Amino acid sequence: MLYRKEREDLCKVVKTMFDRFETNAAGGNVSVRMNENHIIMTPTLMSQAKHCNLTPEEILVVDMQEQKIEGDGKITREINMHMACYREKADIGCVLHAHPKESMVFATIGMDLPNLTEATQKLGHIPVLPFAPATSMELALIVKEYVANLKDEPIPKTMLLNKHGILVLDKSLRKAYDMLERVEYNAYVAAKALIFDALNIKKMDENKEYQYNLEE
Repeated sequence: MLYRKEREDLCKVVKTMFDRFETNAAGGNVSVRMNENHIIMTPTLMSQAKHCNLTPEEILVVDMQEQKIEGDGKITREINMHMACYREKADIGCVLHAHPKESMVFATIGMDLPNLTEATQKLGHIPVLPFAPATSMELALIVKEYVANLKDEPIPKTMLLNKHGILVLDKSLRKAYDMLERVEYNAYVAAKALIFDALNIKKMDENKEYQYNLEE
């Protein structure tokens, strides 16, 4: 089996995502760049049919022409979005797409996610991208354009997909999952902070400058 250790680790991560409400039965998919020739990727319907309880054999090995090399299952139609990221920015090692419970509030209403917690400051601005239907080439092109405009900006980067979910770009699978978890906590905090602000309990201070630790 190609990339057994990495495929086993991807199984563990996506199961954790599902168990912690960081994606749901409506979807999500994760890919990891192995080298210049291959990525590994979760199969279609990993959430709906499997509840993210996958075996290493079900993790697909896919080449850069989007052809399956190994693995049980079919390639997700959202591979176009993953490949758009890998082709535009060479330092992306993992593309993680999910439907996380807290961040979905902001994605669904089409609102940029306020970046409030210290643990998420390295992300900078967390935008919501223009709407396009899930799995569509239009959505892949929107993501491609956004990633292309990052140019030499360092990753990690995170963006919300309007009405759809979240996309996390990072150097490795574990770093991408770590950032997903951080963003979810930030989304929970942001929702509560906006309520406090609206009720005039405590105003948000998004414009105040802090000397955050960005190297942790």
